[in-house]
Amino acid sequence: MAELSSNQIASEEVIRICRDLIRIDTSNYGDGTGPGERQAAEYTAGLIEEVGLASTVFDSAPGRTSVLTRMQGKDSTKGALVVHGHLDVVPAQKEDWSVDPFGAEEKDGLIWGRGAVDMKDMDAMILTVMRSMAREGRVPERDLIFAFFADEEAGGTYGSHWAVQNRPELFEGATEAISEVGGYSTEIGGRRTYLLQTAEKGLSWLRLVAHGRAGHGSQINTDNAVTRLAAAVTRIGQYEWPIELTKTTQQFLDGVTELTGVEFDPDNPELILKELGTVARFVGATLQNTTNPTVLRSGYKHNVIPGSAEALIDARTLPGQQEQVLEIVRELAGEGVDVSYSHRDVDLEVPFSGNLVDSMIDALHAEDPGAKVLPYTLSGGTDNKALSRLGITGYGFAPLQLPNDLDFAGMFHGVDERVPAASLHFGIRVLDRLLSNY
Repeated sequence: MAELSSNQIASEEVIRICRDLIRIDTSNYGDGTGPGERQAAEYTAGLIEEVGLASTVFDSAPGRTSVLTRMQGKDSTKGALVVHGHLDVVPAQKEDWSVDPFGAEEKDGLIWGRGAVDMKDMDAMILTVMRSMAREGRVPERDLIFAFFADEEAGGTYGSHWAVQNRPELFEGATEAISEVGGYSTEIGGRRTYLLQTAEKGLSWLRLVAHGRAGHGSQINTDNAVTRLAAAVTRIGQYEWPIELTKTTQQFLDGVTELTGVEFDPDNPELILKELGTVARFVGATLQNTTNPTVLRSGYKHNVIPGSAEALIDARTLPGQQEQVLEIVRELAGEGVDVSYSHRDVDLEVPFSGNLVDSMIDALHAEDPGAKVLPYTLSGGTDNKALSRLGITGYGFAPLQLPNDLDFAGMFHGVDERVPAASLHFGIRVLDRLLSNY
């Protein structure tokens, strides 16, 4: 039997690793009740050590496990690049899916399962490229730090933030980072365009507690905490935040206008958003602050009026507007409703320029000549938020060439997550070129 080439080995390996990781249930319920990331971290550490690299495995709490390794470069005086992913996934309701969400089924040229998009696909790509470089003895230009964190889906408290606070020496010399939700393709104005993530909104998970007078459910009660909370949540959920363009979003929209001829109209943003296809929901959420009610809790019996009621609001804020948004939410909530943070994290905005950006664009163009690359803002957040506390500049770059009819954006935290095998093959070629040459 003919020996497989290194490219063939990598192409088969990225599929195998992606499927293996999906089969490990790392559901993160946000309250510590999930299975944790220990099994996935041990699997990842095994792949690292198998090719002769040393792994650092640590728990921030029982089962909340992260793993890192460093590959020495030709010139360690150059700023190290952190290449990172997260091992946890959001939960999946099996009955909602057409396949077993943890079965990692491969059909119709796609890999199906929770994490296929967010982000065990990128984890597999990182591991495959790292293993190829180690097996072949290829030395990168600078140190590469490969990190696989726990708990990203609940804000990173037990993952990237814990690592930054408790193990900062692991990131010594690092100046830049790449991770998820960027570098994927869409079609704009008939031209394939890759969206490179250079900004992300701030995170404000807010807790509302309304107070009132407890009493019997049959009595008239004009000081009802549930009524007070419901009114506050309605005002906040229906509040129309003004459209405000950040530098990154303005650059993106200018690029869309160049491709389509459609100008951005702040009074009718749908005119330009409809040019973006499935990516419109990602971009549309970055034109303004958002405050979405997500959880309501109150009461314990049908005929008892409770003395308090609670709601959770997922607020995502434009750069520099976190405190302003908090004050507006407090005004909207009104008297008798306390508003506080249950979790918060920074917004990010970094330049769409420099050697790393040029190298990412060059790596994409080497595989897809003539494609357009635009910066964009992510409405969600990544572990780059935690790394920024160490002065590390982070980008979203998980390169995937995608078919135009695949609703990639809609599968983040959605049902029937799936990623084309061909996209993973494209991704490892681009990522290999970047990590080998930058």
